[in-house]
Amino acid sequence: DLQICQHRAPTCCTKKMEESYQAAVRRERTQSIQALNFELKYMIVGHITAFQEAFESLLRFAENRTSSLFETAYRPMAKEAAEPVKELFTDLSLYILGAETTVESAVLRFFDSLFPLVYSRLINPGITDLSEDYTECLRLTRQDINPFGRYSKNMVTELSKSLWVSRMLSQALTLGIEVINTTEHATLTKECSKALVKMQYCPHCQGLTLIRPCAGYCLNVMRGCLASVSELDAQWREYISTLEYLTNEMAASHDLEMALMGIRNSINEAILHAQLNGPQLSATVDKVCGQPKQQEGRLSSDNIVPVKEATETQTFMMAHASLNNKRREFINYMKRSRTFHASIAERLCDGDLVMRDSSTCWNGEDVV
Repeated sequence: DLQICQHRAPTCCTKKMEESYQAAVRRERTQSIQALNFELKYMIVGHITAFQEAFESLLRFAENRTSSLFETAYRPMAKEAAEPVKELFTDLSLYILGAETTVESAVLRFFDSLFPLVYSRLINPGITDLSEDYTECLRLTRQDINPFGRYSKNMVTELSKSLWVSRMLSQALTLGIEVINTTEHATLTKECSKALVKMQYCPHCQGLTLIRPCAGYCLNVMRGCLASVSELDAQWREYISTLEYLTNEMAASHDLEMALMGIRNSINEAILHAQLNGPQLSATVDKVCGQPKQQEGRLSSDNIVPVKEATETQTFMMAHASLNNKRREFINYMKRSRTFHASIAERLCDGDLVMRDSSTCWNGEDVV
């Protein structure tokens, strides 16, 4: 009553043993593919972590640098500006990691929060009654009167391209892991399970426990079993090319590091622009939001929380160099994996599975 290992000679197998063999080949094939995938997956996961750490390091440095601008140049508003600055960099970090947000919304939200501070601490430093309604009116007015000139839009433009490339790379790496996981859990068809049992275990039914499959026979069986996986070859090659393009873009004109470093300067230019146009802005705001209460003399800045001075140039240079090295190392490795899916059958038939340098092997029917 054997279904797979039917043979003219007497046999020591039963139907139940055949079923056990089918379970064994499914388990072994999954383990074999997992072993092949492990190195590639380990490399991608390692680089996802490394890239994210490098991104975070650069973002923290740029945030410290931006915070120190307020501490050194705009002390009257340094304490209150800390939260909007923190929010801006959190939003940028979330964007890189794939959150449903945009660079434009993050930057404009920051300038919406900044305008009430610039208006009440720098342009009209005597204002004391900054009620919620008045603050909200200033926030909304910012969108209409554009107090920061072209600098807010310039900042959006400069950041958008670099951060978009970083976001795409982050998403592409995650996609790579998903593809590898899918190939690991690709189910074997019944025909494939039977073919694998015939190749690996049917010799046992004849007492031939040491004989192994012929190399060509193994390749035919494995290619048939893994046809769906090898179909990924063209898309995988294209995926590697896309990764190469993205890493080159990051290192070239859309340099993430330089864009983040430029945030401090953009904000400074924007504030200076607003101060230069202070009288016109005050006239417009008074019409729209009314006149707030004034206090003679300037506000005290006793409560300002000191911000750590951004003298971490060496740290930044190290993070910059580290990110560049990781890009190069990663893409060189990934380029070597171009044929990963096309050659999976050859790799599974390599090693101990097939007979090497021997005159006899199993061809599925007999020893030849």
